Amino acid sequence: MRLQEYGVDIFTSISTKSALKKILKKGFIKVNDVVATSATFIKGGECISLSIPNEETPKKRLDFKLKVLFEDDYLALIHKPAGILVSGNSFKTVTNALSQNLKESTAIDAVKPQPIHRLDYATTGVLLIGKTRSSIRILNALFENKKVEKTYYAITIGDMNPQGEITSTIDGKPSESRFTLLDSVSSKRFGILNLVVLKPKTGRRHQLRKHLASIGNPILGDAKYGPKNMILKGKGLYLHAYALQFRHPFTKEDIYINDELPHKFYKIFPDKTAL
Repeated sequence: MRLQEYGVDIFTSISTKSALKKILKKGFIKVNDVVATSATFIKGGECISLSIPNEETPKKRLDFKLKVLFEDDYLALIHKPAGILVSGNSFKTVTNALSQNLKESTAIDAVKPQPIHRLDYATTGVLLIGKTRSSIRILNALFENKKVEKTYYAITIGDMNPQGEITSTIDGKPSESRFTLLDSVSSKRFGILNLVVLKPKTGRRHQLRKHLASIGNPILGDAKYGPKNMILKGKGLYLHAYALQFRHPFTKEDIYINDELPHKFYKIFPDKTAL
């Protein structure tokens, strides 16, 4: 078996295949004292070792306040605002702001808090965070096995069916989203605007934005997939990750956390303030 496939099951500090691939590229894994690569195969009986250098503490501290919706020793759910990356090479990211906004875990395998999934730069809403090695690994597995139910709200443009299912291939992988139309209003500029609830069954990059644009109902404010002449300056993207629901991997409680819709949604649909 290729080490790249085998290693995720033996190293609890590496939670995904992509993370293991990065570790291999950096030369942190050895097989029989020889630095391993993504081409290394395991036949049985080898000595496999992992050695990750301690991370250097950033010289600068990102002073960015995040709203915490839920937190315990294992995980947290926060509100991700618009206009900030979840992770990446930029200094201003949600990842770099987590340590100052979350309580330090008392668990034996506590690590620097890490986002479990991604939300686009312009998207707001609930973001799941892991606080221990084991929780990061298990929560990633929950997402991969579709054990986390995600609910989004969006405002879309144009006539729309009451409900439907959208399937397509994104980046060579199958994708599926379901939508339900909640309300529609007339608009001088856009013709019709719709409030829809979305249930993505997979988690491909830009999936909801691509799916809604593909059926002729792009999300309001989508500069990439929507009409170029129909962007609301300063209003951003009308896509909100409203709720996450899953079984807590350690307490076994059913977790349901929702994040109130941004105020800009209520300006278009003022009678939906009970959401």
